[in-house]
Amino acid sequence: MLLSYYNANAIEAGLDEVGRGCLAGPVVAAAVILPNDYTHPVLNDSKQLSRSQRERLREELQRDALAWAVAEVSNEEIDQINILKASFLAMHRALDMIMSRVDGMKPNHLLVDGNRFTNYPMIPHTCIVKGDTKFLSIAAASVLAKTYRDELMEKLSLEFPHYGWAQNVGYPTPIHRRALLEHGPCQWHRRSFRLV
Repeated sequence: MLLSYYNANAIEAGLDEVGRGCLAGPVVAAAVILPNDYTHPVLNDSKQLSRSQRERLREELQRDALAWAVAEVSNEEIDQINILKASFLAMHRALDMIMSRVDGMKPNHLLVDGNRFTNYPMIPHTCIVKGDTKFLSIAAASVLAKTYRDELMEKLSLEFPHYGWAQNVGYPTPIHRRALLEHGPCQWHRRSFRLV
């Protein structure tokens, strides 16, 4: 059973990212504020859910969340600053979107999936290893980030079908690696990664 909050007296935003290990496409992060009493019988780390479960959850979370945002950092930016910094930047951008809304809910504490994070101005954070299997808000962020990124990679795969992105969403599967050997990289590939 995932926990509804880390600190009952705080307005917490859960943060998670997807796409760090991919060879192509952006890294995507989400920030989600759920009600303190929020519960859900299915919500968990997005990797442990089926596609249909994630799609249903996406609609429910966007409806139920007090605030949410999804942001990306492009493959070109990843090549310039490295994937770890790009992951943190994507999380910061998602938070920027929430903080810039005039009449929206704003967090005063951040729950970050993982063991490292770059401080976001004026808001304390707690890093939670495997947080997407422990806290609902982080799991919610993982679902929103993954469904957004999967959809994006499926759209890109229409233009570049040989890489198999509709199935592998940019991860280094045998089909993806074989296509790189045969066709070379395209503009969506991360040149700073070892592609084959």
